[in-house]
Amino acid sequence: MKPSERPTKHRDAVRLLIVADGWVLLQNDHDPGVPGSGWWVPPGGGIEAGEGPRDAAIREAWEETGLRLMPEQLVGPVGERVVRHGYSDRILVQRETFFRVDVERFDPRPQQLTENEKIRKLGERWWPTAQLPQPVWPARIDEYLRWAGGPAVDLGFVDESTID
Repeated sequence: MKPSERPTKHRDAVRLLIVADGWVLLQNDHDPGVPGSGWWVPPGGGIEAGEGPRDAAIREAWEETGLRLMPEQLVGPVGERVVRHGYSDRILVQRETFFRVDVERFDPRPQQLTENEKIRKLGERWWPTAQLPQPVWPARIDEYLRWAGGPAVDLGFVDESTID
């Protein structure tokens, strides 16, 4: 499908850097329309009507990992960006807000994935922050992981697409 034929969706979203003693939880994602595609990404998703970014982060943590969070556990926002994902069936442009949460390591158990997520997501895994897999989105995730306070790290506009 040509880029001009794919629908474009715009939304606000959150991502969670779930960190446990030097390890970060990432999800393996792929584009079913592009054989062999795959990347790693922090858990997260769209902000629903009536939600703020913190509320969405708490909901997404539970839905995608089974982790129950309290608002005071969220650190940040540590980062933000606008990202364009060109997939085989659609183009997604989203303004992302990143939060960090430090936890004891746990076995993630998704609780409420959407039908689309059930198709795209291949699993999750803890990775040492010093040895992240490739490709990982955001490519500059290390800047968010090193955040030590102050304003959120703004990565500006980024294109992370499986196809143009």
